[in-house]
Amino acid sequence: FLGEGEWKRKKHGPEYRRQWRKLHIDIDAKTLQIRAVQLTTNNVSDSQVLGDLLDQIPQDEQIDSVYTDGAYDTKQCRQV
Repeated sequence: FLGEGEWKRKKHGPEYRRQWRKLHIDIDAKTLQIRAVQLTTNNVSDSQVLGDLLDQIPQDEQIDSVYTDGAYDTKQCRQV
């Protein structure tokens, strides 16, 4: 019998790495309406997406504040 690790190496090779997608969502906190969506691969950092999300919101709509998790706590995001 093969263990899980041995089976994975036999099936996918020793360099098998999982790939996944991340869905970034911008939600209006008052209305709970989805304002922006961005789908990325796992090799795109969360902080790279903030500008693209905010750009999806119409210019005439005011953004009072932005709440994120620690992955967005970067100099780049603070400048956006």
